[in-house]
Amino acid sequence: MWTLLAAAAVFMAGISLYNKLIKLREWADAAWADVDVQLKRCHDLIPNVVENVKGYAAHEAKTFEAVVATRSSAITAETPTEKGKAEGMLTGTLKSLVALVESYPELSASVGFRNLEDTLINSEESIQGARQYYNSVVRDFNTRISKVPTNIIANSFNFREREVLRSTRGRKGRTQSEFQRRYSHLNALLLH
Repeated sequence: MWTLLAAAAVFMAGISLYNKLIKLREWADAAWADVDVQLKRCHDLIPNVVENVKGYAAHEAKTFEAVVATRSSAITAETPTEKGKAEGMLTGTLKSLVALVESYPELSASVGFRNLEDTLINSEESIQGARQYYNSVVRDFNTRISKVPTNIIANSFNFREREVLRSTRGRKGRTQSEFQRRYSHLNALLLH
């Protein structure tokens, strides 16, 4: 009788652990989807920035083509590692665009460009929040599947660690103009 009760208790504990892993996995999937949506939203704004700048500096075609090409790479990246690398490449080309904008004060002063700038800044905040939430959920998930006795359930049902979003470049040694500070999302969409 006691053996049967002990076996039932172990079975129920296993079900409980399994359900907690499922919940964390679903939260991680939802958090990743939110990061992806926020990045796509920001990526969708980049052509507007390019078009605004083109009106002032049409002779800079190579810069515009590079931004569009790296934006396409960032859009098609799927895993956190791929996204990080693609966003790093996009950051590099956007730095050229930022430098271009700074050489046209009348562009920075235009109302349409200022509105676009504000929208991009809001997008940056959304991306950072989504990234932080995703990394938090992934950290909880990875910690849970590493602990005993949950690791036994995790290994039995093929739960694997998730990747966190990491920056592809360091933050040291940067000097920034006011425009670059306001456009920090152009300099680093995926920090840490």
